[in-house]
Amino acid sequence: MVARRLALVALILSVVSAVPTLDAQTSRGTRKPAPTKRPAPVRKPTTAPADIACPSPLGSGVTSKQLFCDVLTGRDPKEGILIKLPARRGPLTLRFDLHNRHTYSEEEVRMKRAFASYTATIGVLTLDNTLLTRAVVASEFRRLEDLLERIGGGAGPAGVKAVAPVGSEAIVVEIPADVTEVSLLGEKLAVVRSDGKTATYSSPGRPIAVISNATVEYVPAPPPAPARRGRD
Repeated sequence: MVARRLALVALILSVVSAVPTLDAQTSRGTRKPAPTKRPAPVRKPTTAPADIACPSPLGSGVTSKQLFCDVLTGRDPKEGILIKLPARRGPLTLRFDLHNRHTYSEEEVRMKRAFASYTATIGVLTLDNTLLTRAVVASEFRRLEDLLERIGGGAGPAGVKAVAPVGSEAIVVEIPADVTEVSLLGEKLAVVRSDGKTATYSSPGRPIAVISNATVEYVPAPPPAPARRGRD
């Protein structure tokens, strides 16, 4: 009888001593996994009008109201059309329309002597005179309908200027991430007239082309991290 009691006590003690081990195993088995880091949100590209300083504005289009700016020939990038670029992550895409410029004469059109063929070449440069790329526009004029737009602010009866843009070439330039400002500077203009005579112009300060509709596309730089507060 006593032996049976001792055996029963031993069985109870063995069960009781096993409980903490089971609890510990259960506790270790249900440990929560470490939280995973969320990936940084992808910042979408932004498209905006370019920040332009135009040293020689041609004027606004009568129909489109678009601003047109003359491109002058030169050798110093600081004397060209300056475009400030926004803070960004990675390279930036600069887009603009490049046009030739024509001095319209109704008399020449009437006498069928108005033909002109233009090829203008400009450079896109950094302010330290590094050439990023060249852009070229070639177009011809024969009649009034060849003009891209008439420019307001002239002294004529219709209030338009004789000089007007002709032809249009869409220019796309990728600007490196470390460049904060670029210049558009004219290089040369080749002209062929109705009599077959040709002429090339490259002397500094001469308007040889026109730009319009300049925009920039870029990924904005992330906002600065908030400053940490010191301990009180």
